[in-house]
Amino acid sequence: MSSTDTVTGHDRSTLTELATSLDRDDPLAHHRDAFVQRDDVRAYLDGNSLGRPLHATRDSLASFVDDVWGARLIRAWDEGWMDAPTELGDRIGRVVLGAAAGQTVVADSTTVMLYKLVRAAVDHAPAGRDEVVADTENFPTDRFVLEGIAAERGVTLRWITPGPDGVTADAVEAAVGDRTALVLLSQVDYRSGRLTDLPAVTRVAHDAGALVLWDVCHSAGSVEITLDAHEVDLAVGCTYKYLNGGPGAPAFGYVAKRLQSRLAQPVQGWMGSADPFAMGESYVAADGVRRFLSGTPPIVGMLAMRDMLDLVEHAGMPAVRAKSIALTTFAIDVHDALLAPLGVSLATPRDPALRGSHVTLEHPDFRRVVAELWTRGVIPDFRPPQGLRVGLSPLSTSFAEVLDGLAEVASVLQEQQQA
Repeated sequence: MSSTDTVTGHDRSTLTELATSLDRDDPLAHHRDAFVQRDDVRAYLDGNSLGRPLHATRDSLASFVDDVWGARLIRAWDEGWMDAPTELGDRIGRVVLGAAAGQTVVADSTTVMLYKLVRAAVDHAPAGRDEVVADTENFPTDRFVLEGIAAERGVTLRWITPGPDGVTADAVEAAVGDRTALVLLSQVDYRSGRLTDLPAVTRVAHDAGALVLWDVCHSAGSVEITLDAHEVDLAVGCTYKYLNGGPGAPAFGYVAKRLQSRLAQPVQGWMGSADPFAMGESYVAADGVRRFLSGTPPIVGMLAMRDMLDLVEHAGMPAVRAKSIALTTFAIDVHDALLAPLGVSLATPRDPALRGSHVTLEHPDFRRVVAELWTRGVIPDFRPPQGLRVGLSPLSTSFAEVLDGLAEVASVLQEQQQA
């Protein structure tokens, strides 16, 4: 069978029937109607970078301008805005993080929140614990923040180079020791989509006497997370991916209750003080997780994620995770049938227990392919050196959409190979 036959013949027909069946039997399919969909976007395969907006958010934003900001003006600070970072943090904790109330706060960007919590952990470490363990393949922000803090505080960075199985508990165990202050890792690898063993790695870090900080940007809202159950110390995540908070939506930080009174965050601002409106001469930290705030909360930036949390809570994270697994499994099936014959390789684990909600495919021509796909209304993203990421947001993505998008990847790749 030729490559063209693979795309247009029996395999495509079988996949179409399968996609139709999966969409028909999908218990979450009706939630797709809640999202803004446009006819000029045939397949949105980048939900792991920026989630689609909800129709409800259009109404929420208009109502906020007219009925809250416009009507209550500065009075709204006393009527709810001051408590928004912790109130919304508690909700994120309950719905997607497996975290009890009083441990999560919404503020800043992922970069700033990472800086705060890494610095707090490093500064808290006992004498002699002056090393941080991280991996060389983590997202640039995580690595860059660590480099800056290492220069500021004289910390030594111990780098793990991930092997074929990613960052394993064994690799972490080999890297930590009695000088380790902190281990910083991502739960889901932003390139490959591989899911790191959070419980096992957390145990290894604790056995070595270190704290652990998890970056959950690529797992919050698509993978069931259990921060409290596995005694995680610290976590940071963004809200514009699977939580659909919109571009630039604020991040969140989780600090286990047992650590809050012991950690001093380094960006001391009025909103994290014990009495913001006292206008005191010196800084006194607030009690609890609120002490990890710095400046004025981004109230407008919190609106869209509230709507998405409503949807996620209604669906339930177990069902969201089940849909994520089904979508990524189907994407891999489509790869095997339509793309592997064209020389495309799979960089994501086949075992669903070992992956998040995106699938990464690799081919030397994918930079040019992705650029062309965007002009055709098929939107994955490209990650150097040759990765095409298929980010599948469970509540807004259909199986037919996945098939249509990946079939177009095959078509563009064929066209460019034949040119």
